[in-house]
Amino acid sequence: MAKNTNDTTDMNRDPITGAPGSHPVGTGVGGVGGAAVGAAIGSAFGPIGTLVGGAIGTVAGAAVGHGAAERVDPTGEVEAWSRDATTRPYYDKNLDYQRDYAPAYRYGAEARTENRTEAWDRAESRLQSGWDNAKGESRLAWDNARDAVRDAWDRSDRTYKTYDATDRYYENRFNQADYYKSGYSFDDYKPAYRYGTYARSQSPNRTWDASTESELERGWDAAKGTSRLAWTDAKGAVKDAWHGVERILPGDADHDGR
Repeated sequence: MAKNTNDTTDMNRDPITGAPGSHPVGTGVGGVGGAAVGAAIGSAFGPIGTLVGGAIGTVAGAAVGHGAAERVDPTGEVEAWSRDATTRPYYDKNLDYQRDYAPAYRYGAEARTENRTEAWDRAESRLQSGWDNAKGESRLAWDNARDAVRDAWDRSDRTYKTYDATDRYYENRFNQADYYKSGYSFDDYKPAYRYGTYARSQSPNRTWDASTESELERGWDAAKGTSRLAWTDAKGAVKDAWHGVERILPGDADHDGR
């Protein structure tokens, strides 16, 4: 089956091979970030999907604070696509997003969430046969829905892989950071790393300043899930992950986070 070529705005692809791009990452700021975390997530990172759409301070704890099953929230993915769908080459502006396209994006995100090992080429025929039952009131035939389903599948996959990579990286290092507080486990710090990773990837033009910190602080209670950390204790890990992502953002030629 031919490679999907419609997702160039959502990944930093090599213009010749179409492979996801990778950007070096600098040394973490005051923590445990560094080249290794950049290498770990560089191949998965594009603007990643979303845990929950909206401003960086509105990430839902149910999506951030728990385990692998909650790394991607299909409802949040559909909300994010409501902002991005009109930029896609297949989008027909004569149709309605909520009625026609949202079911396709949800279908793709849910399908990938339910099966992380299946390749798209093997899944496509199954998804095609199930579309009529999944589409609801959507007027899209499979040939018109396919690219939206694939977009959601790919974005969901990148989001999952990014969080999986950052979880594995920081789990081995969190208790070596200067912000580590004795008595707390990685389960307490994990939501903070995910929160910082998510927030920075969704805010490519932001810098870590007082305004950003204040906004993230307001969102921490919703993002923390089961973490026992108050914001004052979580802030260092959030900032560490923020700067880790910052150094692989396209356009940061010297990888200094500015």
